Amino acid sequence: MMTGQRDEDREVDMSLRPRVLREYVGQNKVKENLNVYIKAALKRRDALDHMLLYGPPGLGKTTLACIVAAEMGQNIRVTSGPAIDRPGDLASILTNLNAGDILFIDEIHRLSRAVEEVLYPAMEDFALDIMIGKGPTARSMRLELPRFTLVGATTRAGQLSAPLRDRFGMTFRLELYAPEELAHILHRSASILNMPADDEGIIEIARRSRGTPRIANRMLKRVRDYAQVKADGKITRQVANEGLNLLEVDELGLDRVDRTVLLTMIDKFSGGPVGLDTLAASTGEDALTIEDVYEPFLLQLGFIHRTPRGRVATMAAYDHLNRPFPGDDGKQDNSGRQVAFFDENP
Repeated sequence: MMTGQRDEDREVDMSLRPRVLREYVGQNKVKENLNVYIKAALKRRDALDHMLLYGPPGLGKTTLACIVAAEMGQNIRVTSGPAIDRPGDLASILTNLNAGDILFIDEIHRLSRAVEEVLYPAMEDFALDIMIGKGPTARSMRLELPRFTLVGATTRAGQLSAPLRDRFGMTFRLELYAPEELAHILHRSASILNMPADDEGIIEIARRSRGTPRIANRMLKRVRDYAQVKADGKITRQVANEGLNLLEVDELGLDRVDRTVLLTMIDKFSGGPVGLDTLAASTGEDALTIEDVYEPFLLQLGFIHRTPRGRVATMAAYDHLNRPFPGDDGKQDNSGRQVAFFDENP
């Protein structure tokens, strides 16, 4: 019973993904460039060049890879960096590809160095170097591979090694979405889910979705549940507001953990600076989770600053949380406000 429910949810999630480039909302520069490169590759009857997609999670990197495969009329093989433990695992995947196939590797920055070494000649020369035998009798053999396209996705482009990064012919950064773009996505999703929703209700969800389509669609489903149980089944602004308040998502899109991080900085550390490890220990959240999931949005809102000594809460954060801003007495930072220094591990 549970398995069937999970399968049904997966089918719904997949149905919300756009399947062709014209259905993909936002990232206009990326789409414009991709449209040119795909048409050129099709005219040459050649494989598309290798492509790296990077940016915050939930912006549609996997969706874009699937769209590229569909536009090229090719199959796509999906895997992830942590799933490829040994060079032999990668060799098995590469030797099973057909000419023109798309190989999508999510979290490509987590590939081991030994696996990367196998990937270099595969990307550059479409060849696979393997060792046969052991000891003095060992010899190297080169296998020719079909021309394929590697699409790598990562949230941490800086952690990619330079030799791997330089082998991608196209590199695209995906940006956070504007509320208007998210509203367009949500209207499409609501239509697919057969969910009645007015413009004001959709805009309310879009405003609180942190600029991320994945979060927007997830919130839409939860507000749909609220509308079906607590209202007349239609998503209006009031219903959206009540449903999102139940999820503890405020009018700017901050959730409980975001507010906990900010309040910890303000109430326990006088607004900072405070190191990431100290902040993680004080909130009970993982340091990488804070850095990758919560901090980018707080930085975008201007609620925190990153300094050499650690994170600092800004006046905007104090105002949003209705906390009095510290006076001018005592030690000052560059903004002219009082701070206490906690300079461990910024």
